[in-house]
Amino acid sequence: MKYIIVGAVAGGASTAARLRRMDEHAEIVIFEKGDYISYANCGLPYYIGEVIKERDKLFVQTAASFNERFNIDVRIKTEVTAIDPARKTISAKNQITGEVYEERYDKLVLSPGAEPLRPPLPGIASEGIFTLRNVADTDYIKAYVEKNKSGKAVVIGGGFIGLEMAENLKHVGMDVTIIEMGTQVMAPVDFPVAAMVQQHIRSKGVKLLLNTAVTGFDRTDTGIKVLLKGEEEIDADVVILSIGVRPDTRLAATAGLKLGDAKGIYVNEYLQTSDPDIYAVGDAIEFNNPITGRSMITYLAGPANKQGRICANNIVMGNVQKYNGSINTAIVKVFDMTVGTAGVASKHLLAAGIEHVVSTTHGGSHAGYYPGSQQMRIQIAFSPEGILLGAQVAGYDGADKRLDILSSIIKRGGSIYDLAEFEHAYAPPYSSAKDPVNMAGFVAENILQKRLNVFYWNEFDKIKDDDLLIDVRTEKEFNDGNISNAINIPVDELRDRLGEIAQDKNIYIYCEAGLRGYLAQRTLAQNGYRNVLNLSGGYRLWNDCVIETQLISTQNLQTAAL
Repeated sequence: MKYIIVGAVAGGASTAARLRRMDEHAEIVIFEKGDYISYANCGLPYYIGEVIKERDKLFVQTAASFNERFNIDVRIKTEVTAIDPARKTISAKNQITGEVYEERYDKLVLSPGAEPLRPPLPGIASEGIFTLRNVADTDYIKAYVEKNKSGKAVVIGGGFIGLEMAENLKHVGMDVTIIEMGTQVMAPVDFPVAAMVQQHIRSKGVKLLLNTAVTGFDRTDTGIKVLLKGEEEIDADVVILSIGVRPDTRLAATAGLKLGDAKGIYVNEYLQTSDPDIYAVGDAIEFNNPITGRSMITYLAGPANKQGRICANNIVMGNVQKYNGSINTAIVKVFDMTVGTAGVASKHLLAAGIEHVVSTTHGGSHAGYYPGSQQMRIQIAFSPEGILLGAQVAGYDGADKRLDILSSIIKRGGSIYDLAEFEHAYAPPYSSAKDPVNMAGFVAENILQKRLNVFYWNEFDKIKDDDLLIDVRTEKEFNDGNISNAINIPVDELRDRLGEIAQDKNIYIYCEAGLRGYLAQRTLAQNGYRNVLNLSGGYRLWNDCVIETQLISTQNLQTAAL
């Protein structure tokens, strides 16, 4: 048997290595149009930021080491230009010699990846404007940054890679501005989580321009002017374009392979394309989202590597293993914070017409009495039956392991009751007896069982003039900052002050994070009060969201005045 693989990074390299482990005697050839194979794509921003000091650390394998270990013919700097499915051949061009030749295959695997978006803006090809997708891009950016460490950097796009680049450029001493066309960073997460991240980004001295469109670039003798719609231009020495990627489907399309609704390469549950002898993995393929049922593409190394293993099993053993899709579990370091998501955010569930409930909680990274505990925000979305559909975590120490727990439960179709019962390893330096994941489950269970009624940070317009808004925090907390029109009745005084609260009114309660509000609600409910709601996520979440909303509104007013 002869197996040919197109693309030698995550999905392609993983497929090739697994094929060899499954079939010692097959002929295996990998074609890679770039200079390198099997490199740590996700580590590139950290090499630019000098967190990773040694360039060689980025390479998992070289062409030579891959050949030596796996007896695989690796042909770098060689681009596959065409596929003839009828003849089962590919055409390849050696980019060094210019030689064009054909190779026959029994099975073909496509792993062409994705390519960065470069919209046709005036001046976008100017010196100093970069995208980051591969090692060559990294070398160009790093060399340019080395000459401009005390200069200004503009990162266009507030996604995961954009935020990583902003942090790393700041780390080497640059003055950094992030420009994002949307109204928040990190599109996969909901606004209450993004707002917390945005506050942290601003606290690090990074300028953040949201709801802002770039219209072009002017190269001058002293640098680059980034032109903005309705706003003053920004000076930059380095510009990083991080506005997204699209699947590289050109080879598949010209070969007549089917593309799907999401414009990726169509594959069935065995990662087989519309041609039974051609499989595909990685950033270029699409599949049905396990939660929404809609076709999707995921640009993540984890799924690509897992697909490679499954693909190789199916090629050698004959479609024995199904690929069950990805729930897009992703995480990013944003300066001191860790932010991650798994499953589907509430806003995307709404867009898909999927009924759900949202709950936001706060919890400590470990026991509060043990030094160094830090708060994290967990927001979950779940069906009316309690099935966990999405989860987001923003915090510091321990945020990653909570996301992994939540992701595992979403992936296997688990429920909020699984969160409540999750048995974790507990010692004071690592967690609390009731872990933040458990607390998220407890609160969700209370909501579903009608023991807790919640309202959200953006629903204050529902509060009428004759309704009551009660802040149940301490007097000091109230005086340090409160929500307009609230009265202060601390939760510990509530039972003695019931006479101040009319039973025929709608009552809206909030505390700092939600727990004291829940206690107050239970007290009132069991004393004859029927219409009591608690603010999900508490004052802390409300404050983050309101501050960020006001900043965007102010920016829009300033733009309109220009």
